[in-house]
Amino acid sequence: MNYFELYDLPVSFHPDQNVVKQQFYALSKKYHPDFYINESAEKQEEVLELSTLNNKAFQVLKDPQKVLQYVLTLKEVIAEGENYILPQSFLMEMMDVNEAIMDLQFDPDPKKAEEIKQQISDFAQNLDQELAQYTQGFEALDDEQQTSQLAKIKDIHYRSKYLHRLQQSLTKINN
Repeated sequence: MNYFELYDLPVSFHPDQNVVKQQFYALSKKYHPDFYINESAEKQEEVLELSTLNNKAFQVLKDPQKVLQYVLTLKEVIAEGENYILPQSFLMEMMDVNEAIMDLQFDPDPKKAEEIKQQISDFAQNLDQELAQYTQGFEALDDEQQTSQLAKIKDIHYRSKYLHRLQQSLTKINN
């Protein structure tokens, strides 16, 4: 059972947070181990597993980044340890940013670091806007349209991860 089925929600990049909370609390009550103390060991184990599943589902479905990763994995668009190749055009755009970060390692410059931080932030904001275009209304699309959208969402996901690594590198230099 996937997290969306558990919460009786359609697979979506933007699950209704009110429903997520309601379902979490309802299932937390329903599968609370204390209510099954007099049941068989098998039943107690089953309830414990369902309680754990509920907690994991809530942790994922309340976090937009985790939902993104989860849906892409659920739809078998990404796999653990996948070696995704970013578009050459994106890597060319990032070359200057990477070089500037390397320069900062040898010649610290707070003003330049702030400029690079802003540049990365601007790239990330543009990706977030692009991602929103492809994820809004995803669940209403037919299978063929979803497949097309998923390829674009996957690419944005990996470009965002790349930008996050750049942000981390910059943070390490500034500390």
